[in-house]
Amino acid sequence: MRYTIYPMIRYMYPFFCAMLSAILAQALKPFCYYLKNHEWHWSYVKASGGFPSSHSALVSALALSVGIQEHFSSTIFAVTCALAVIVIYDAANVRYYSGQNIKITQQLIKDVQTKSDVKLEDPIYKVKLKDVLGHKWIECFGGIALGLFIALIFHFGM
Repeated sequence: MRYTIYPMIRYMYPFFCAMLSAILAQALKPFCYYLKNHEWHWSYVKASGGFPSSHSALVSALALSVGIQEHFSSTIFAVTCALAVIVIYDAANVRYYSGQNIKITQQLIKDVQTKSDVKLEDPIYKVKLKDVLGHKWIECFGGIALGLFIALIFHFGM
């Protein structure tokens, strides 16, 4: 049996689109942050949150490329669309508001300690939590646009 890489790439086109979209979204985050704030933070390459959403990029690229490859009337396209809706909703709502809750809790701890002269000694109060977990909707839309763009580039470039 003769093995060639090209048929595998064509067959795995949705997977490669999804992975490339997520990686590219993560790689773009420091540049987008710089454009907005005029300072570099290279740690955004591995951070969750920020513009564009790598979660949104991944699932939108996956859904569109599956739709193109397997047809938009297929069951697997419906499954990937449902997955995309769940992941994007989670990134923009559930994870975003979890991050907001962390910010509020951290501020409450500071307020209790400074205004009542109470020192909270339990180590749990000293744990540094990440307060950027999710995305604003604009960050999700940026990820969606990137994912769709990558899927179309892959499709028309192959």
